[in-house]
Amino acid sequence: MSVLDRFRLDGKVAVVTGGNRGIGKAIATALAEAGASVAIASRDEDRNREAVADLAKVGGAVISTRTDVTSRADLEAMRETVTGQLGPIDILVNNAGVGIHGESLSIDDEAWDRVMATNLDAVWKASQVVGASMVERGTGSIVNVGSMSGMIINRPQWHAPYAVSKAGVHHMTRSLAAEWAPRSVRVNAIAPGYTKTEISDIDLPEYKHYWIDEVPMQRYAQAVEIAPAALYLASPASSFVTGEVLVIDGGYTLW
Repeated sequence: MSVLDRFRLDGKVAVVTGGNRGIGKAIATALAEAGASVAIASRDEDRNREAVADLAKVGGAVISTRTDVTSRADLEAMRETVTGQLGPIDILVNNAGVGIHGESLSIDDEAWDRVMATNLDAVWKASQVVGASMVERGTGSIVNVGSMSGMIINRPQWHAPYAVSKAGVHHMTRSLAAEWAPRSVRVNAIAPGYTKTEISDIDLPEYKHYWIDEVPMQRYAQAVEIAPAALYLASPASSFVTGEVLVIDGGYTLW
């Protein structure tokens, strides 16, 4: 087997939550290009259909399931649907997330709860729901999408709930990795830096100094630059890697 062959996912089944746009869609595309059958789990059915149509051009099986990742019942239904149509889930990418900006004294409980429910609680629930079958089968890879925000304090905007949720994702990654390593289930995370997506406000001039000028590489990332790291962690290429948080930030956290 060549080194490039170790990145192949032929015969594997992958689920990407929030995989119908942005970083999630880029990851789903990378997994499909590597040979995996891919399921996109997200609430927006119109975007799901568009993403499925795009991924179908890559080749291989691709489906979508309408899934509210904050609902354990939805996640269980997603697992059954994917298993029934594609087979047992080998790879879970917990990508779905939301973010808010605001000073901490202005953020109400509803906003805090919404961020935690999507960014942290949903990762826990999905990891339990899908991880149970992985542990039972003695194989699997979970890749969580954290953020460099879980390691630093972003400026000039404040978003404590988002940062706290991502720090929680990082520690959950390590905890599950340690617990499930003896059952041959690996759990890792990526921590992207500032990345251009269709919903980001990264081009706002008032943020340029902080989000571009202070990045050692003097630019932000494109989603396609984040996806290969997720593929690495999902694939046999990282077979001896677990409990790691791979930072992809153009050097921002070096300062």
